Amino acid sequence: MQISLSYQQKKILESRHKMSRDKRECDRIKAILLSAEGWSEELISQALRKHKTSITRHLNDYVTSQKITSDNGGSEGYLS
Repeated sequence: MQISLSYQQKKILESRHKMSRDKRECDRIKAILLSAEGWSEELISQALRKHKTSITRHLNDYVTSQKITSDNGGSEGYLS
């Protein structure tokens, strides 16, 4: 899957990558940016050390719903 991004979209993703502390979110952003640069899913998965199906899912999530963040939010806190 090849993703095309505008210059503005690339800049937004790059700045978000710099500010993010979540490794999963950074990997998603890197996958999107690399795909926009013409990398194949196989090369992206090898570079990021993730399974090809994970990369495919990340790219599909971005194309369908602009999803960058992970759904792993942890649990609710018990302290009040």
